[in-house]
Amino acid sequence: MKTKTIIGLEIHVELATETKMFCSCKNEFGQVPNTNVCPICLGHPGTLPQMNERAVEYAVMAGLAFNCDIRRDQKMDRKKYFYPDLVKGYQITQFDKPYATNGYLTLESGKNIRIAEIHMEEDTGKSNHDENNATLMDYNRAGVPLIEIVSEPDMSSPDEAREYVETLASTLRFLGVSDCIMAQGSMRVDVNINIENLDNGERTAIAEIKNINSIKAIENALAFEEKRQIELLEKGEVGVKETRRWDDELAETVHMRNKEVGNDYRFSAEGDIPLIELSDDFINHVKENLPELPGQKEARYINDLSLSKYDANLLANDRELAELFEKTNAIVNDPNTCANWILSELSRRLNEFEQSPSEMQLSVENFSKLILLAKENKINNNVAKKLLREIYESNEDPEKLAEEKNLLQISDSSFLEEVVDEVLSENPESIEDIRGGKDRAFGFLVGQAMKKTKGKGNPQEINKLLREKIGE
Repeated sequence: MKTKTIIGLEIHVELATETKMFCSCKNEFGQVPNTNVCPICLGHPGTLPQMNERAVEYAVMAGLAFNCDIRRDQKMDRKKYFYPDLVKGYQITQFDKPYATNGYLTLESGKNIRIAEIHMEEDTGKSNHDENNATLMDYNRAGVPLIEIVSEPDMSSPDEAREYVETLASTLRFLGVSDCIMAQGSMRVDVNINIENLDNGERTAIAEIKNINSIKAIENALAFEEKRQIELLEKGEVGVKETRRWDDELAETVHMRNKEVGNDYRFSAEGDIPLIELSDDFINHVKENLPELPGQKEARYINDLSLSKYDANLLANDRELAELFEKTNAIVNDPNTCANWILSELSRRLNEFEQSPSEMQLSVENFSKLILLAKENKINNNVAKKLLREIYESNEDPEKLAEEKNLLQISDSSFLEEVVDEVLSENPESIEDIRGGKDRAFGFLVGQAMKKTKGKGNPQEINKLLREKIGE
């Protein structure tokens, strides 16, 4: 039996505004429950929502980055359902006039995943379940601005779905519109999957897997569902349209409820928010201020700076690393050397201290100076690595520190020539060995010269002088 996997995703992304969507309460994660609330986001009678302009700007940025058409005339709607996390009894969202439509995101293979729509809405509160089986409500999240990005069912494997989510999250982080931290709920993913039997056209019923909270879980849940639904087809069954959830401990999806009808909600226009008109000037202003996106940046790093695809991809998909790389390279003027230092030694320090580049004490100027010291052979690479460990927290001047510790390499040709002459006069047998083809003897002579300079002799200069004098 030949089969085709059909996957579509619905991704909720919290926008990184300072305040909520319709009130002036702070939009902050991790605060004491029910402290970032007010009568508006708690849905008290008589209160009126007021649209957050920055949230609209962030939403439009996302729409433009994903090649969407931006609707000029918009309205907000009420999505009505009853649940404890929804204090008003409805959620303000966009139903039939989403602000962005007909977009796409391109995978590395060149395949376009179509984006049907992106709409703005407010987030709900959060249910917290304690050890006594009690459910406590935290409404700090209620009213936080969201966009929901709805793809067409264009993905055909768990791997494509993973790449789509990673690319989407990377782009949004680059725009600065969201941190997309799934563990904190600022990005939440619902996946829809079914399988088609290509021999007879029969399809399984669509299963929706709700609120998956990690990239790995998305892949695992889809892989499990793919296998489960293929087995259904092999038995001549198609299953039922249902909502499932991913259970990490069981490593399988678990049935939650059947979907009797396509839409469980009732919608009506939001009468408290006037129609929204976006001017061409507003949209053009947002478009002109879009940053260079990861795909464009990666291509530039490869084509203009001659970085490897691997290094370019790592740098281009992390906004802070990319900014650090570009500032460092502006001083050092050696893209590959800068990339190597950032992706190896500096990344080790960042991981050790669990910091991002913007959080580290080390300045770009002192980091660049350290790279230049090594590049210009004023210190060797091992010394440079040790110095980085010292200046990472203190942000000391690496050259001054190297001078104080007497670590600067000796590159004085006349001094090193004297050292080399002394080494050669003390080891005539090594010269004969080298001329007889014993390469290890050359390394021995280099080592002797380094020993006489207490490890501070410039090894490249010593190598050069030895070869000249031995006649190689």
